Amino acid sequence: MASVANPVALASQRDLRMLYVGKDIIDIPKPAIVLDHAIIRRHCESMIRTIKQLGVGFRAHVKSHKTTEIAEMQVGDKSLDANFIASTVLEIETLVPLMKQLKLNGRKVNVLYGIPLLQSQLGRLAMAALEVGEGSLSVMIDHPDQVEYLTRLATITQFPISVFIKVDTGYHRAGLPPIALNKNGLVEKLAETEKEGHAFLLGIYSHSSLSYAGNTPQDAMTHLIKEIQGCNEALECHLHLFPPKKELVVSIGATPQALSSQNLVSDGPSTPVAAQLKDLLRNPFPQNPNAKITVEIHAGVYPFLDMQQLSTSARYDIGPPEQEIAISVLAEVCSVYNDGERSNPEALLAAGTLALGREPCPSYPGWGLVSSWRLPAPEASSRLIVERISQEHSIVSWELGARSSAIPLHPGQSVKIYPNHACVAAAFYSFYFVVDSDQDPEAAKIVDVWLRAKGSEITDSSLLPRFQ
Repeated sequence: MASVANPVALASQRDLRMLYVGKDIIDIPKPAIVLDHAIIRRHCESMIRTIKQLGVGFRAHVKSHKTTEIAEMQVGDKSLDANFIASTVLEIETLVPLMKQLKLNGRKVNVLYGIPLLQSQLGRLAMAALEVGEGSLSVMIDHPDQVEYLTRLATITQFPISVFIKVDTGYHRAGLPPIALNKNGLVEKLAETEKEGHAFLLGIYSHSSLSYAGNTPQDAMTHLIKEIQGCNEALECHLHLFPPKKELVVSIGATPQALSSQNLVSDGPSTPVAAQLKDLLRNPFPQNPNAKITVEIHAGVYPFLDMQQLSTSARYDIGPPEQEIAISVLAEVCSVYNDGERSNPEALLAAGTLALGREPCPSYPGWGLVSSWRLPAPEASSRLIVERISQEHSIVSWELGARSSAIPLHPGQSVKIYPNHACVAAAFYSFYFVVDSDQDPEAAKIVDVWLRAKGSEITDSSLLPRFQ
């Protein structure tokens, strides 16, 4: 018997829009992932305002959302360079049409491949760079053996590739310690490669997610200070190895640190930590006033936010999930157990680990928070959470089993779940259903469908590597 293809999975964006735009999200297949365009727009605009007021650069990570629509919002101010980071080559390939259009509009564009350079990806990276043009691709390295890859890339592109040296300021995922940036002559080898015209050193790059463990604005700002200081130490130890009068970028951050920078331009309290951070952003290398050092902040999940990000309380004015979290998983209630079947009332949802992710959150003991969307107004301090989770199903209960009253759900009802980690939750889905709470306060009417880069396939045959 012939297999039956899933028409939704194979549909184009145009087909999906024709099928779903204008419908209530109740009427879509579930589990599904829903984005609130209004919240995303607000977060992107807030970040741009902050960057401009602080006078620093910005690099937008696309790994969380993997869409051109949100990437364009992240760099929506025409006066700023359109700098991106991607975690996979597929994300870079997906960005190529947007970058070409931005470049045609007079913008300076660049995308950074966000892990130390891989030999197996040189062909695809070179093809993407050729599509957009010189200056469009950056890579990072943290090992002297990777310098050879730069020459191989430049041989294909016929122009130099921009490079960051990855410094480890304490997160220990990738990079070199500040005092050991010149591992086995790495900096010197890179300087020689730049002289040969195969590379162009942009600066040093740090990504520290240590701030995810914080829970106050002071914590997040302190982590950003420590990250700048770690990069400062790397420069102090090795600046003599860089070409004289070289302009260098110090690229720092993660979403909690980036959000904490918004405290510097808000009405929040003036503190010694905030004053120190503002000074460092303005002058990151004070011991050498002649050095040409600028700061670039990078962040990725801030257009969405999630329960993990809210737990950091990185912004003084951070609001509740309904105001701040733009991403939710729409799930259907399978069954409800309110009649003494269990020690506490519970409900069964047809959405589990695959649909929600299985990432913990330090601020509560659940795997997702049930939104108040289309639910009765809760009593003070009462919340429904995803308490237990399996592959395709999950159990909803009152937080900490604090209430014995009935769960206000019924079979067939749809609920929105705020995930703990947006990046992981979104990975299950091929496209987003988009609503807009500015147009529809109930955030129920579908206004668009956005595709997301998924997997490792090449989406454009013109980007197939012609060289190895």
